[in-house]
Amino acid sequence: MKLQPKDLQTLECLWSNLETSFFKELVILYQRVSQKNLSQFIVEVRSCQRNPLNLYPHETATLQILQILYQMALWKLTKYPCIFDMQDKIIVHYTERNALSSPFSTIHLLSMGHEQWVFPVRRQCLLQDIWTHLNDAPTQQFRRILTVSFVGEMGQDEGGPSQELFSVAARTLCQPSTGAFRRLASGLVWFHSQASSCEHTFLRIGTLCGMALYNGRMVPFPFPRALYKMLLGLTPTLEDLEELLPAAGRNLQGILDEECDQILESLDLNFTIMEEGDSMVAVELKKNGANIPVTKGNRKEFVDLYVNYVFNESVRKPFQDFMQGFLRGCPARKWKMFLPAELQIVLQGHKKVDWHLLEKNVMYRQYKKLDQTIRNFWTVFHELPEEKKKKFLAFLSGSDQIPGYGLEHFEFSIADPEAENPDELYPFANTCSHILFLPRYSSKKILKKMLLYATEHNEKFGLP
Repeated sequence: MKLQPKDLQTLECLWSNLETSFFKELVILYQRVSQKNLSQFIVEVRSCQRNPLNLYPHETATLQILQILYQMALWKLTKYPCIFDMQDKIIVHYTERNALSSPFSTIHLLSMGHEQWVFPVRRQCLLQDIWTHLNDAPTQQFRRILTVSFVGEMGQDEGGPSQELFSVAARTLCQPSTGAFRRLASGLVWFHSQASSCEHTFLRIGTLCGMALYNGRMVPFPFPRALYKMLLGLTPTLEDLEELLPAAGRNLQGILDEECDQILESLDLNFTIMEEGDSMVAVELKKNGANIPVTKGNRKEFVDLYVNYVFNESVRKPFQDFMQGFLRGCPARKWKMFLPAELQIVLQGHKKVDWHLLEKNVMYRQYKKLDQTIRNFWTVFHELPEEKKKKFLAFLSGSDQIPGYGLEHFEFSIADPEAENPDELYPFANTCSHILFLPRYSSKKILKKMLLYATEHNEKFGLP
């Protein structure tokens, strides 16, 4: 198709307003033409009259038009997300992403390949290199598919290096030394209250999270469910506060449940909240709040203002920057079909892993299930504590979380590298294809020693 992008968009607009009956007739028409072209193509290939790898322009044009019609119908259906399950939503998101990343500017054209964003980083300067790339990138760059390389390390990015980049960056940014987030007793992280974000910290972090979503990678920040509600324009609740700040949440619920006026009055509460900083400071939740006692009649208002302060008022600037960055990093928009819990899983992965299901789904190359090395491997693996099992998963895939599509779809293979001296070779992994190369060790003891060393030193490609 030789139409200019503007003309294609006009055509798409016209087609999108067709009556359903006429739209169906249009689809049937192009299906028939495509079938006729396909039949002719098969006849000519079988009679050696043409190269089977070549399609004529008129043949590809009808296929492209069918693709346009298909995606237009799909986009219409996305207005009703209730008809899609989580896997369907992931497919819709990737369909939009693939179209956006194609060399064609219109999102409905059949993708003939993806433009790539080559993203070299030095492991010892990971965050610095990421921020440099992001600072220098024009808006259009974020439509491209990320291709990560760790300088000085082998490994082509077919998923593994880019996943490791997001995993390591998230873990680093959660360290207290970076000062990016508050690490709470719940194990979750949240923005600092009244943070100025003067150095564009949260704009960058939001961009990083958006890029992870766009590129189909996990970025395992331990954010609360409330963040994903806020990204989707939904209001956090007391239940969300209890997840982030369990003690405060329980206390507020207790205030709502208390039926005795005297007990409520004895708490001596007013419309203020104590903020932690260099010193404890009382912040008023409403005008003159320090002089307004909490009573049975106004306690619901107090709790609502408390929740609103934690999730909105106190973090307005950093969250606005984060949201701006997120939309920059993910130019696709169909992700808004996800429910908050689904978006959280897509970005953070599944936290709980059924390790026996992982074993059940594994495939073997140059091995059989009952080979002694395989039996030794699974005996050793299931005896490991949860933390070391997670390290093995990171060693295998670049992340210690199972992707959003679920463990039942997680492909994992164990292959024999056919080493001449297997007891001298560490296990190694292809993180893109999820292949564990496991030498045929002479004993379970050696296997355990070599496996644990490899998983403890997993953040490097081409482990000797």
